[in-house]
Amino acid sequence: MNPESLFAVALGITPPWEVEGIEFSKENKRLDIKIGFSRGATFTCPVCGAAAPAYDTKEKTWRHLNFFQYEAYLTARVPRVKCLNTDCGVKRVSVPWARPGSGFTLLFEALVMTLVREMPVKVAAALLGEHDTRIWRILDHYVQIARAQVDHSDVQRVGMDETSARRGQDYVTFFFDMDQRRLLFGIEGKDHETVKAFTEDLTAHNGSAENVTDASLDMSKAFIKGVREVLPNAEITFDPFHLIKHMNDALSKVRAEEAKLFPEQMKGSRYAFLKNPENLTEKQDEILTRLCNYRLKTARAYLLKLALQDVYFADNRENGESRLKGWYNWAIRSQIDQVRKVAKTVKNHWNGILAWFDSKLTNGFIEAINGLIQSAKRRARGYRSTKNLINMAYLIAGKLDFRLPT
Repeated sequence: MNPESLFAVALGITPPWEVEGIEFSKENKRLDIKIGFSRGATFTCPVCGAAAPAYDTKEKTWRHLNFFQYEAYLTARVPRVKCLNTDCGVKRVSVPWARPGSGFTLLFEALVMTLVREMPVKVAAALLGEHDTRIWRILDHYVQIARAQVDHSDVQRVGMDETSARRGQDYVTFFFDMDQRRLLFGIEGKDHETVKAFTEDLTAHNGSAENVTDASLDMSKAFIKGVREVLPNAEITFDPFHLIKHMNDALSKVRAEEAKLFPEQMKGSRYAFLKNPENLTEKQDEILTRLCNYRLKTARAYLLKLALQDVYFADNRENGESRLKGWYNWAIRSQIDQVRKVAKTVKNHWNGILAWFDSKLTNGFIEAINGLIQSAKRRARGYRSTKNLINMAYLIAGKLDFRLPT
């Protein structure tokens, strides 16, 4: 078998295409494979599929997988065909080893998609000797193609949360299928219009806003407004994680105030108040016991936090509501302004908080995915655009089928 035939087999080149020549340059660390076709060959018309002869040709080059440590390139005379069907006109044919408009072979792009799952795009680009902008274009293409194929007809329970795109006030909102635990949609912004954009995307993928029965979210007024406007049958569940976070924030503010008044007594207490009793170190337990004896507001706020967490240990909604009422009455009379503010928030979101006992929805896994996305962003030292961030999120959490060649 001569070298041309060997490389034709290795590359999967079949008639009418054929390998015409091979050039290797050790100095340039490059292997060039020339591809052509025999005289009189016919090609498939890209419009109607009929066989048609070549009209003219244009030389094109694609980056291929490395040949050992050397870069490899395919160069071919790509014909245009003049179809016998006059409605088709003169069209450039597609080559089997690369997609239209790409400067890379399909196998090279498959390698790119494998690498960017495991490392930052900049690192993958440096490893491959390509500019990262070209790598982002490959990622965007395959994400959009894969998303066009997804079916959201079975989506009934959704979760939504925002995450920062970069320093400042730039945010991206992500929407998730809470049952399949996959990212459905990402969009720049965090206002109520993002929910409307999600329902439009849902409809475009065979889903229906009317089929959504539950929505898990934080207490964002924008998300609440959006859900009520465009998800008419969705019962809102307010994520327990965010409610407890509100209480932790209030507790931290109370502790900070009293730390200024009683610096010696409050020394070393910051992390003790953030933990549950079973997670305290021996020293932290001693600090909390001592501060409770001082009857400080921080100690009372800590007990209120534990009581609020205890609401979610009720075995049904009725018992949960009973515990929440008891907590609310205690909190609203606590004479701690920060805690009273949380109590008023609870009252304004009462039904959505108690809806958890029916839906059991929590944004815990969404927070975990947001952590992965932020971790990827930190490793990459940021992304140039929110589009890149959203594409990376689809890669991480979209469970997309990219159907890459092997």
